[in-house]
Amino acid sequence: MCLAIPSKIVEINNNIGTLDVDGVKRKASLLLLEDPKIGEYVIVHAGFALHKIDESAAMETLKLLREAAAKVEQRH
Repeated sequence: MCLAIPSKIVEINNNIGTLDVDGVKRKASLLLLEDPKIGEYVIVHAGFALHKIDESAAMETLKLLREAAAKVEQRH
């Protein structure tokens, strides 16, 4: 199973993007994207940004993931 979490591009250097998810930063290849730009949201799998996602969909997905994580925390 794969969980795709929207990530925001905050830096681009030689087709490698620095991506941010709630303050956690990681690097991923942007080679599979057409014209990636800082500020755009992407879905990443196995170290590659696979496609762009619009900001409203990214924010809604992140909100739902936070709510799910909070429910798991409440059970423990």
